[in-house]
Amino acid sequence: MNSIIVPLDSIEACDAGRFGPKAANQAILARAGLPVPDGFCLDAEAYRLQVSALGLWPAARGAFGAATDAQMRSAALDMKLGLLDRPIIAEVLEPLLESRRQLIARTGALVCVRSSALVEDRFGSSFAGQFESFIGIESEEDFVTAVKSCWAALWATRALRYMATHDIDPAGTAMSVLVQPLVSARASGGGLSKTADGGMLLSATWGLGSAIAQGEVTPDRYVLSAAGDIVEIDVGRKDHIVGCTHKAEPKTLLAPKAMMTTPCLDTTQILALGRLLRRVAEIMAMPVEIEWALDERGIKLLQGRPLHMEAGHQPDPVWLHHPRLSGHPAGIGWSEGVARVVSCECELERVGPGDILVTKVAGPALGQILGRVAGVVAERGGSTSHLASLARERGIPMVLGVHEATERIPDGVRVSVDGVAGVVRWMGNA
Repeated sequence: MNSIIVPLDSIEACDAGRFGPKAANQAILARAGLPVPDGFCLDAEAYRLQVSALGLWPAARGAFGAATDAQMRSAALDMKLGLLDRPIIAEVLEPLLESRRQLIARTGALVCVRSSALVEDRFGSSFAGQFESFIGIESEEDFVTAVKSCWAALWATRALRYMATHDIDPAGTAMSVLVQPLVSARASGGGLSKTADGGMLLSATWGLGSAIAQGEVTPDRYVLSAAGDIVEIDVGRKDHIVGCTHKAEPKTLLAPKAMMTTPCLDTTQILALGRLLRRVAEIMAMPVEIEWALDERGIKLLQGRPLHMEAGHQPDPVWLHHPRLSGHPAGIGWSEGVARVVSCECELERVGPGDILVTKVAGPALGQILGRVAGVVAERGGSTSHLASLARERGIPMVLGVHEATERIPDGVRVSVDGVAGVVRWMGNA
């Protein structure tokens, strides 16, 4: 019988059918000699064993085939509460806690608990930001809760909506878990191995990368040629930092004024990340999106997944005579529609089919409306945020990091969004 827990750098961990593409990709990259943090993987079979032991399979099968939305929500709630509130069975819990103790003994760091669903990080279905990750876990109790929360995330409303759009039955899949040490990052970010013009793109912010993933800051943007040469450096507006120190829970702090507009990376670091990005693409044999972190010992590769990009679009010349703003392109599509300027999520009901959403922060929670909008413009965020990943796979034009977009674009005007060039225009006097 296969062990339900294996080291991240083992050949077994490369099996996406057991550990999910997120963990399997990390294992493949680690075995290729790339700087992937230490860690271990909990087999998706552990999730299945837990569901069986708790008698939850009837609820699982009832969610996808429910006759009404109310029945679906009830079945999903039974799954979430059952997985969160009941103890983990001994045959899973005992080796899980022992593996955690060994990881802490080796690294001396707090741990990160990350979902690795069997259906995520695939081409066309990244599930970016739809599941759960927990960083800086210190106590054993919190660690156990984090593992159960990753299992339960398979039944979260936003994940179920996403699965429905891809005709995926949640009862027919499972959740693996990836556990790694927390990287005490001085800077973090993402990268795209291929842009619309054939180059590469890096993003960076101070501290941990969750601020980029959640679209909370406008990160630095570093444009590289296909050969890895630096073409452009666009310094972002990084007004807060999700920081960590050794054995301390990460906290969100205001960035010192001098750091807000200071580049996070120097030339040597940019070039090194460009080489790493190209190497990941070579190993995975496809264009890729990565997440990375930089600590005092160097660059750490946190994730690699398939990347979907499109060629540029030539807009109607009439748009060239109207006001424009520029930002970070998600990398796909061109569209036009009526601008709906929204200040908070409670106003999303104002956004109708075919509208262009104009907002301040474009976090993963907005994934629920991507199916009805013609495009998205946000004041914060960058090309490697979770919502940008979802927009790419859904074919929704998006431009992020557009300074003062909600103030300068009038509500109700006609807007065009070029998600490849990163340009937003609206009908008005030039």
